[in-house]
Amino acid sequence: MTEFTVRDDAEPFSANITTVRNDKFHRYELRVNGELAVYSQFMDRPGHIDFIHTVTAEKFKGRGLAKILAHFALDDVIAAGKRIIPHCPFMASYLHKHEGYELSVDWPAEPPEGEPGNE
Repeated sequence: MTEFTVRDDAEPFSANITTVRNDKFHRYELRVNGELAVYSQFMDRPGHIDFIHTVTAEKFKGRGLAKILAHFALDDVIAAGKRIIPHCPFMASYLHKHEGYELSVDWPAEPPEGEPGNE
């Protein structure tokens, strides 16, 4: 299990933010004060992690938490020596906007469907 904890006093709600890869549920999770705020569902394939869907709980939307989770998850995949397949619209959008992941991405033949704003 990979885990990272950040004490974020800059946020108005002074949250303890924890990110973790939860292999039991095949997802990366971001928790705020222990409460599940964001998760990104994935399929672990030989040599690849295929991101399928990212969801942010309604009360945590608009705080940039999905971006924190994306950064953690993508870095974790690369550290494990695997490649990224972004079927999730949010992860695809994040990858297009952030440099440094280009050499580790296998873009799907069909672009991800849906709106990235669900995060």
